[in-house]
Amino acid sequence: MAAAAASHRVFVYGTLMAEEVVRVLIGRSPSSSPAVLPNHQRFSIKRRVYPAILPVDGKEVSGKVFKGITDRELNVLDIFEDEEYVKRTVEISLTDTSEKLLAYAYIWGNQDDPDLYGEWDFEEWKRVHLEDYVKMTQEFMEELEQLEPKTET
Repeated sequence: MAAAAASHRVFVYGTLMAEEVVRVLIGRSPSSSPAVLPNHQRFSIKRRVYPAILPVDGKEVSGKVFKGITDRELNVLDIFEDEEYVKRTVEISLTDTSEKLLAYAYIWGNQDDPDLYGEWDFEEWKRVHLEDYVKMTQEFMEELEQLEPKTET
């Protein structure tokens, strides 16, 4: 009998809040709940369409937490998030119950980045960039699948 796959929680606050993007990356829409990450702030990044978060006392970032993410899915998200982000374990609060949970979050690595500014607006991003971003994500997955060794089924 196969061992049960590890199950991870991942807090998302930017482009991964779009179901269309996540479905391209991991082939499904994982169960999720609205959540808040305290003592962090979301920023826009100059010349980029996706946001960053950094620790900032007294601020909070709203997003959602994915539950039941497998090792393989987490690996895809790690590669997609690129080396500018650092995956950290953070404590989040579920919006509906205030229950506190530990989850992974991708934090911007450069705390002194001069390209960070303002706030990032998910609804505006969806309106302006979602379609192109989904295409870019599909291209990313095609490249990733070419790099992954094929396993015999």
